[in-house]
Amino acid sequence: DGLNFTGAFYLLGPIPSDPFLNVITCTTMLTVPKFRTVGKMLYSNEISLGEALMQGFNVKYDTPYDRRCSECKSLGGNCGFNVGLDQLICICGEMPCTFLREHSQESSSQDNRKKNQTPLAVGISVGGAVLAGIGVGWLVFFCRQKRKRIASQASRAQTERKDLPILSSSTGLSSSSTPSSTTFTRSIPSYPSSKSEADYGRGSSYFGAHVFSFAELEEATNNFDPSKELGDGGFGVVYYGKLHDGRVVAVKRLYENNFKRVEQFMNEVEILTQLRHKNLVMLYGCTSKRSRDLLLVYEYIPNGTVADHLHGKRAKSGLLSWPVRMNIAIETAEALAFLHSSVIIHRDVKTNNILLDNDFHVKVADFGLSRLFPTNVTHVSTAPQGTPGYVDPEYYQCYQLTEKSDVYSFGVVLVELISSLEAVDTNRHRHDINLSNMAVNKIQGHSIHELVDPSLGYSTNSSVRRMTTLVAELAFRCLQQERDLRPSMQEVLETLRGIQNGESKAHNAEVLDIVVDDVGLLKEGPFSSPDSVAADK
Repeated sequence: DGLNFTGAFYLLGPIPSDPFLNVITCTTMLTVPKFRTVGKMLYSNEISLGEALMQGFNVKYDTPYDRRCSECKSLGGNCGFNVGLDQLICICGEMPCTFLREHSQESSSQDNRKKNQTPLAVGISVGGAVLAGIGVGWLVFFCRQKRKRIASQASRAQTERKDLPILSSSTGLSSSSTPSSTTFTRSIPSYPSSKSEADYGRGSSYFGAHVFSFAELEEATNNFDPSKELGDGGFGVVYYGKLHDGRVVAVKRLYENNFKRVEQFMNEVEILTQLRHKNLVMLYGCTSKRSRDLLLVYEYIPNGTVADHLHGKRAKSGLLSWPVRMNIAIETAEALAFLHSSVIIHRDVKTNNILLDNDFHVKVADFGLSRLFPTNVTHVSTAPQGTPGYVDPEYYQCYQLTEKSDVYSFGVVLVELISSLEAVDTNRHRHDINLSNMAVNKIQGHSIHELVDPSLGYSTNSSVRRMTTLVAELAFRCLQQERDLRPSMQEVLETLRGIQNGESKAHNAEVLDIVVDDVGLLKEGPFSSPDSVAADK
């Protein structure tokens, strides 16, 4: 269509008849041999194009002097080369060996014999040409048949791979104004057998993350002792561990039955090594992706998750007062707004992924499902993933991802903070099993007081009443079915800060003198949230 794109494309296999190349014009096209195993890993998205190129390929160099040099060494000499004579010399001590003179004489006699055999060679060459012609004809026929088979296979493969990966400029491989295409041909893999799996990758790094050996982390977790388990994450079990340098860490061991485990492993490593924020969990390192198990090593956050304190094993501690919950909401919003400003979508926002340190400061974790959000598109199309109760309802309908999907999930988190209820509870009434539905119904039904956790002092503390009501209104806006009606994460953050600072008119939400059974915010009827319309970035 006359459009120019900057990027790098790659194709696996032979390319002359590939239909994809008929619809694009590449500035540069390179054919690079690769190991067969590397091609398979690239095709299955286990590694990136840049990583595949870094794997290299085997080159075998044959020197014409190997036999003569071996003979020289058998005489106790050292191989050398006379540039002036353009020939090998064998040096014994400080003098040329007898081998060289004998070889020179032999070469001279061979040259004389070649001159005498010229007529015979001409006759033989004529007969050879006839035979060669027959051979070439058969070879041309064979090659044409093979090319037809290859073209057929390439066409079928192209049908199966309609969506070819397009690398952004962040990979460091794209600099031209039009795409360049790199085709990978086959090469026989060869790996050093002396290198043990436990040591593979030690001293190296993935995206700047330190690579630990499996044995080191196995020792740190006492052979992954069940008593060391900290929790069960979205993609693996998290263990308490202590490294040789004394650091206390959390070690995530990815599930073996997760067919996308390598993709999620590399995804989380790449994101956490690129981003630094006080409210994002810090990644110390990982194992090699060729390790017997895929392990991620994080800073240890000692105070559990927000879910633990709201409705889990720490819920009865009573430590989550309303001011603490308000800070949790703000710090989580800061982390998500930072991700969105870095064009990253978390995709699995929930209270189980919000960790707390001893001072109840937030660390957002679990980036295995996160996705880089391209700056030149409005959404990312993908199969629905995430946690039931938190997933954007539009996500299930169109399989399109935007930052507003995180906003919806955060709306559920806000409702959990004011209610202390779980996002999904099958023991509740069937209309209230999903907390987001329950919250919307309560707010629209003028029953916000039935939603708020009584232990927060809603009925006795006017400040708590004001803030929880405003947070409920904000959650309502985040939980809109149509994502265009939801605020951006930055707008959510600013609203929360305004609520905390006593700015009761934040986003034009008028708050009157509220009594327990009469929420002034709802006097005019159900929310329409006219001021919450915000376009996606």
